[in-house]
Amino acid sequence: MGYAENRGAYYRGRYKLADGTYGTVKDGHGQTIRYRTKRDAKQAADAAEVTVRAGMHVDPTAVPTFAEYVNQTWWPTQDLAASTMQNYPSHIQGHLLPYFGDKLITAITRADIAAWEKGQRALYAASSVTTYRSVLHLILQDAVDDVPAMLVNPASRRRGRGKRAGRRSQSRGPEKVVTTPLGALLIAERAAILTGRCDEFIETITTAYTGMRWGEVVGLGRKYVRPRSIRVEWQLYELTSGKLERCPPKDDSMRDIDTPHFLALLLAEQKRRCPPAPCQCHGMQTMFRSATVRQELRVPRARIAELAGVGVATVSRVRTRPDAVSQAATERVLAAMAELGVLEETQPEHMLPHWTRDDHRSQVTEPAASGWYPRHGAAEPARPVRVVAGDQWPGTVVRGRWSATQADACWTPVAAGLTNHGLRHCHATWLEDLGTPSILIDERMGHLDGSVSARYKHTTQGMRDRMLAGLSQLWLESLAARAAMSPRSPVAVLDRLLQEHSAEIISQNSPQRVISQAIRTMGTAPDLHLSKWTA
Repeated sequence: MGYAENRGAYYRGRYKLADGTYGTVKDGHGQTIRYRTKRDAKQAADAAEVTVRAGMHVDPTAVPTFAEYVNQTWWPTQDLAASTMQNYPSHIQGHLLPYFGDKLITAITRADIAAWEKGQRALYAASSVTTYRSVLHLILQDAVDDVPAMLVNPASRRRGRGKRAGRRSQSRGPEKVVTTPLGALLIAERAAILTGRCDEFIETITTAYTGMRWGEVVGLGRKYVRPRSIRVEWQLYELTSGKLERCPPKDDSMRDIDTPHFLALLLAEQKRRCPPAPCQCHGMQTMFRSATVRQELRVPRARIAELAGVGVATVSRVRTRPDAVSQAATERVLAAMAELGVLEETQPEHMLPHWTRDDHRSQVTEPAASGWYPRHGAAEPARPVRVVAGDQWPGTVVRGRWSATQADACWTPVAAGLTNHGLRHCHATWLEDLGTPSILIDERMGHLDGSVSARYKHTTQGMRDRMLAGLSQLWLESLAARAAMSPRSPVAVLDRLLQEHSAEIISQNSPQRVISQAIRTMGTAPDLHLSKWTA
């Protein structure tokens, strides 16, 4: 039996271990428990010896800390999706280890977790804190199986506890910005103007009218674009290192997406335009390639200007407005660019094979949607997209140090704050507005409805036909409203569509009535998208 040992100022409990030696009663942190009376120490020692005889005793000194368990036992056994393996280290190292790392894993209590969660909610978004807590719950639940002394998971929530009001709103992020079909068309046009090619126009329209995720669009293979549908089989997921990894779509949501006739024609045109050669990184023949120049080809304009003996503004004009530069200056600039290895930077082999999320956001999506280039550190503040209005609305973008003196207008916001994922929200919103059945929306978006009622719902061809007819009508209305703003466009593919649409309108009895009705429906006017630039 156990006994109480007098230590002068206190008593400690001693009990016999399985190997014949004696152990000391300790707490969950491995510290010796100091008892005030001999009786209390004796009872604790007897209880500990009972657990030894029953084979249930665990030495507190053998219990790992949270950090030791995560680093030595839990993390090495994880084999998850690339996105999860990328996100878990930042969640654990940035939010869990600083608070729980030094604690014995058996000593973590509900009160500790509640205090940690309260502090996190004061610093981070509620949706982020929910993610961090989910990772903590997962780790502690696995510890119940791996650590003998771990009997319960302190991170498990007790049912019926906590705040009743506002529970759903705590887990929601900020509302996504959405726009109308006309807004999507204007943003797509601006995207093509910013990059100087039609690829980004078709890419933006594809995202808006299919609801595909960003990685699914970037990883869309040529062979998966069919005459009447798109097969979503893969995505290119961007890791924090910048590497794009080919993997199945989120939640393994492989699916077929029906495409309206106008979009099928645009994709067929894009397939003819984009290079069929596979990318060197994944061996994929993708539909959309990046317009970002490789890092080794990025040479400061000042270096080109110094070598050519001209000003920086002249170098910019050679790229954006070659008709405004003399032939001699153009030849010197081109010779300097050739010497520095940037002459052919617009060729596909000198571009990055795929858009990264950050490059596309800063160079295409944000300036097209908001009319402003985003901030790049302290040295480069946010600035408006300056244009020369000229004859081709919505103008020609001017860049460079002296763009403020050359521009006579700038773009006003179409949908400030819109993201590529926001276009996916737009698509779902349009489908809801068209009265599309929820079962078809979920199928198209790659969502899974696990309710019992969903098992008895099925899509029909009639549903699909009505949905495609509605999307086509939205496209025609947006095209009519855009034609009312200006009958031509600097984007070649849109310019052709506008001319075809105008020819069709002219053949009808009352073209002006149709265009006026479209303007009233879309609620926009030409002067809302250009404002006078004042330096």
